Amino acid sequence: MKELLAELERWGSDVIFGRAKGFRAAMTRLLMHTLSGLYRLVVQSRLWLFRHGWVPQHHLGTLVVSIGNITVGGTGKTPVVELLARSLRDRGRRVAILSRGYKSRKLDTPQHWAGPNGRPLPPESLPKIVSTGSTLLLESKFAGDEPYMLARNLAGVAVIVDKDRVKGGRFAVTQLGADTLLLDDGMQYLRLAHALDLVLVDAREPFGTEALLPRGTLREPPRNLRRASYILITKCDGGSNQTLVSRLRHYNRSAEIIECAHGPIHLENLFTGERQPLTFLMDKWVAAISGIAVPENFERSLEKLGARVEIRRRFPDHHRFPRKEIDKFMQRCVERDMELILTTEKDAVRFPRPTDLDVPVYFLRIEVQILNGHQAWEGLLDRLSHPPPAFDHVLRHREAYRP
Repeated sequence: MKELLAELERWGSDVIFGRAKGFRAAMTRLLMHTLSGLYRLVVQSRLWLFRHGWVPQHHLGTLVVSIGNITVGGTGKTPVVELLARSLRDRGRRVAILSRGYKSRKLDTPQHWAGPNGRPLPPESLPKIVSTGSTLLLESKFAGDEPYMLARNLAGVAVIVDKDRVKGGRFAVTQLGADTLLLDDGMQYLRLAHALDLVLVDAREPFGTEALLPRGTLREPPRNLRRASYILITKCDGGSNQTLVSRLRHYNRSAEIIECAHGPIHLENLFTGERQPLTFLMDKWVAAISGIAVPENFERSLEKLGARVEIRRRFPDHHRFPRKEIDKFMQRCVERDMELILTTEKDAVRFPRPTDLDVPVYFLRIEVQILNGHQAWEGLLDRLSHPPPAFDHVLRHREAYRP
């Protein structure tokens, strides 16, 4: 059943991006186009209900910052969340990251937590506590890929997972003493009021396929970028983004625009922790394996570093690799005389140890670098490090929710 669902997911992606051809694909695209119109109506109606107070928002009495996007996947959000959380932590804020834990499993046994008075809280009232900031409590299959990766990389930052992020935020504030909540992938999560919205736009595919779900990859129409307080253009290559900036200004005249690059800083062995410089890849025959939204970007980055990518194995986003599957892939790499197996950091948290480790497995460690807009970025950090009174209790504009 899992293999069938994975195959359907791959085929659906091929339909959306135009890779699937033929009558069935054409009819599917026509149906998706009709459904996109209905989806647009639902999205804009929901925004209208929040704007006019028909659906209430929750205020937790502390600073809440959303980091999100208007497209599905692939904008490089997790490294930005990590950079912002680390920067605020280093400036003295008590940070907690709130995530829905996409594709995470239910806990086999409930977690336990004692409140400030020493009395245990009912397990059903608890969110998933991935990390308290000092202790990592859950593995990736229960936490979700990105929350686990963030918790592993961010000492001193709590990570909480729950589809109800009001519940998760309340726990972080009352039980962990958080004074800053980062709402991971939070642009569309309106039940919890945001003081600021950071919206990420991919420099190469800023609006995906330019169509709304399910026909395309847009979660919201581009004009909804008016809700952004800051717009981060991600995955820049150092060239001019003036055309994109002009289009962004058409939708939002006031948001600060920051341009940044997502770049690898080193290779790390998945099972030994050994690190190698990026030059280690030069002229190596490698196999690339990944389960991410846009595997082509990962593979191109390996080639830019001088690797000879001989084998490319792609799976749907958040695919959890069975050991049998990895053993089969390892055997293929041995037969083709591969020198290295490369995967992404996000995939690394789901990668089981092969039965026979005949080819070393590394992942690329990615970090964000600000290219343009340093002053705006530092201003953001100053603004969040020393928020004025009542800054945490109100949205920047109620008008921001105008559909």
